[in-house]
Amino acid sequence: MQNPFKAITMMCKYILATTLILFFSSNNSYSSTPPERFEWNAKWIACSADEGLQYGAYYFRKKINLQAKPTSFIVNLSADNQYKLYVNDSLVSVGPARGNLNNWYYETVDLSPYLKAGDNQVAALVYNEAQYRPEAQITLRTAFILQGNSTKEDILNTNESWKCIRDDAFKPIPGFYFAASKGQLVDMNKTIAGWETTGLDDRRWPAAAVLFDGKLKGMSDGFAWSLTASIIPARERHHERIALLRSVEGMKTSSNFPSIKSDQVVPANTTAVLLLDQSYLTNAFLTLQFSGGKNAGISISYAESLFDDIDKFGMRKSNRNEIDGKDFSGRKDSIISNGNSGQIFTPFNFRTYRYIRLLIKTGDDPLVINDIYGLYTAYPFKQNARFVSNSDTLQQILDIGWRTCRLNAYDTYTDCPYYEQLQYIGDTRIQAMISYYYSGDDRLAKHALNLIDNSRLPEGITQSRYPTHGTQIISTFSLWYIGMLHDFWYYRNDPKFVQQKLMGVRAILHFFENYQNADGSLQHTPYWTFVDWANGADWFVGAPPKGKDGSSSIIDLQLLWAYQWAMEMEQQLGVSYYASFYRQKAEQLKATIKTKYWDATKMLFADTPDKTRFSQHANTLAILTGTANEKDYENISRQLLSNTALTQCTIYFKYYLHMALVKSGKGNGYLDWLDVWRDNIKMGLTTWAEISDLYTSRSDCHAWGSSPNIEFFRTVLGIDSDAPGFQKIKIVPHLGNLTNVSGEIPHPAGKIKASYQLKSKQWTIAVTIPPGIKGRFVWGGKSYPLTKETTHLRLIK
Repeated sequence: MQNPFKAITMMCKYILATTLILFFSSNNSYSSTPPERFEWNAKWIACSADEGLQYGAYYFRKKINLQAKPTSFIVNLSADNQYKLYVNDSLVSVGPARGNLNNWYYETVDLSPYLKAGDNQVAALVYNEAQYRPEAQITLRTAFILQGNSTKEDILNTNESWKCIRDDAFKPIPGFYFAASKGQLVDMNKTIAGWETTGLDDRRWPAAAVLFDGKLKGMSDGFAWSLTASIIPARERHHERIALLRSVEGMKTSSNFPSIKSDQVVPANTTAVLLLDQSYLTNAFLTLQFSGGKNAGISISYAESLFDDIDKFGMRKSNRNEIDGKDFSGRKDSIISNGNSGQIFTPFNFRTYRYIRLLIKTGDDPLVINDIYGLYTAYPFKQNARFVSNSDTLQQILDIGWRTCRLNAYDTYTDCPYYEQLQYIGDTRIQAMISYYYSGDDRLAKHALNLIDNSRLPEGITQSRYPTHGTQIISTFSLWYIGMLHDFWYYRNDPKFVQQKLMGVRAILHFFENYQNADGSLQHTPYWTFVDWANGADWFVGAPPKGKDGSSSIIDLQLLWAYQWAMEMEQQLGVSYYASFYRQKAEQLKATIKTKYWDATKMLFADTPDKTRFSQHANTLAILTGTANEKDYENISRQLLSNTALTQCTIYFKYYLHMALVKSGKGNGYLDWLDVWRDNIKMGLTTWAEISDLYTSRSDCHAWGSSPNIEFFRTVLGIDSDAPGFQKIKIVPHLGNLTNVSGEIPHPAGKIKASYQLKSKQWTIAVTIPPGIKGRFVWGGKSYPLTKETTHLRLIK
């Protein structure tokens, strides 16, 4: 029986800790970079006599006159659902970054490069996809707002002086399951051509209707949209030619189409089919320019890959480069031509594609394809890491991994660009680490942590993905959120930001406490307990098997790891009570896992208490959490590498598997563990597939498979953080068979570089670290201090 005085003491400590938490967090209601505290006088505007809930395109225009070309003209703008802003015929901004009504993001843009002395035309497309909107899009109603940053820009503030009209030419094309945006049907006979141009006569356009005052978050009662400054930069855009025409039926084409702009004629009364190949997967706003072809039908379909005979094999894929005997299946946009010259189609949202199928059916009027190309778009990550070796395959793995990451980063990280475009925590944790190692830009990671923290339900757990207008909960992903926050704390130098998130960590762990037995083991953990798309016995849609009591070693181990992360962050940044409390919980749970799941005969941790099922996952986590005894690492890691009876990790969870193998002393074999990535290359993929089975993988682009873009640097070159904020550096290389390799990564204080060259059984090693940062180099069990900016070593093999 519990000591009642101890219980009362613990309760008092809890109340005191909670009071301190509320006190210390009272000034942290907003993000770490709150918007400027000034009153907006712009209004949310919309089309008059429009309820704002229907699918459609809405055009907003205003003309202003400037006495001289300004050197600066900064405005803040947002919309619901999304906008594209044009100034004097040029596309200037696309947004806003998606959030929720309580954190509705606005972008800040300098219009001065596009403005001139005299008359200037500013125009915006605002589109609302209503019930067909992407799953990530939260909405209230169609609306637009633009606020000048100072009195000189107030001339452009949205109010009744703006004009607005709805374009009735657009309709949705619902298709099979896409959490990303649906296709569009556009009747060019109805569309308002040139709506964004300076030459359009808009005198008959009605004035816009004023809806609400523009209010910054915290400066109103929270009605409508609470405007919050976006902390991420404008998205990258650049033109991208389509490389190849792979096949054509029903018409003749020039040999250099579509890689070089040239007119292609589709004759009258013809059905033409063209298969175009970008040659790699991309995200782009596809643009089709065409003329003539009165009432011709044009279908533009997009696919990551072609499929084997669908009637025979279903949605099976084989080599992604091959087209012979393959079927095309993919999302689609459709257009009806009005017969005029210079027609242009660009969808509201970007499309993801490698292959494009154009199907054109003309009537009595021939149609001319004037041009087709993409406008690539992505978060503007820059590659600031470098890995140099004599292996072309290793460089190819890095390049494909980076492309995969780029296509899964827009205004959030995403799981996949083609099907879902949702920011799942499990994917995002790995993507954020790649951002730190390969780019050094942590703004999207901070944005992701903010969004996920904002998704929290009253019971304390986060949603599995966010933003989203539906609700999906993967309870295990909330634990990975704690890991993601810990990663940020350990690799980036912003402790205040992490401190503000600790309340959320406590809420998550309190949620799990409700499902712990007296011994700390979880019982019947609710919601979806996804771990990996594994094919083991009794795994169900990615969730591991559970025992008769509802327990799972894999889920218990994830909770244990979360306790350990939380304890470390609380110890340095939080409340000592919680650090002590989580340490006790971790020690208890670790002891329980050892007793409950360790099989002394197999020398492995089982998945369930009956010890009939075993996996790489459980034993990976047992090593990473320190649950396994160090004396057993050798045997466990040997079985992780060779025991095929264990449920195997897929490409996603290999990130953790490889971390465990490195921790157990097997790191020199890392470059031998890359078969699944080499298989992707052999199968013609230009991004990493969602799962290891490349024939059945739904998505051809999942950034969670890009972990080599971390491990070529952290494991092979050995560059790692050795203290929170990367304030210390640890370098422990695992070079395998490489004899001449070098590289560098960004660090919050500069760059870290390492080079290794083997000659005559002697290694020549050079390590450069940022000034003022100290570190250590470990080789053969011996540690060498890194106290200078550049350290040179000569060591025996």
